[in-house]
Amino acid sequence: MSVNPGRPSAETAKPADWEALKEDVTGIAGAAVERGRTFVDSAKMQATEFVDRRKNDTAESVADFARSLRETRRAFEDRPNIAAFFDSAAEGLDQLADTVRERSFAEMFGEVEAVMRRRPALAAAAGLTTGFLLARFVKASAQEAREAERRVQGARNGRRQAGQRMPPPYGGQGERNRDFRGQDI
Repeated sequence: MSVNPGRPSAETAKPADWEALKEDVTGIAGAAVERGRTFVDSAKMQATEFVDRRKNDTAESVADFARSLRETRRAFEDRPNIAAFFDSAAEGLDQLADTVRERSFAEMFGEVEAVMRRRPALAAAAGLTTGFLLARFVKASAQEAREAERRVQGARNGRRQAGQRMPPPYGGQGERNRDFRGQDI
């Protein structure tokens, strides 16, 4: 075997190259992790700043809702139990608005997180309730959009003769809409 004095043999080069490669990969991974942490920290900071800027708007919206409840309460002055309910709800909303104004987002998030850890059943119930309400809202919004589209289509097709029936826009039968299995939706 001829040995070139200027060049290391294959056996001696492998461990040195392997160690250099491991060091390079470790350095690259460390830099990537550090950049990732910096990115996450920056995103958290920007989100927190955004929420803190918007929290006054949120607090004002909550306070407006409390004022609306107080106005609604006036309609129930002859029913003290219902009026007391509206008063209590409005007072709670005013307290929430004050809390939103006074605390930072991080403090509020920490408090919510602590309650969720202490009472997971409450957190699950709140999540289910929120999901249910959101689903109802989306369903109602979609239905309103379909009805609005029908009205627009009716206005566009107003030239039809009075006796001619217009088919529903979503492939339904008559006034009903059906899914792909033929069931009413």
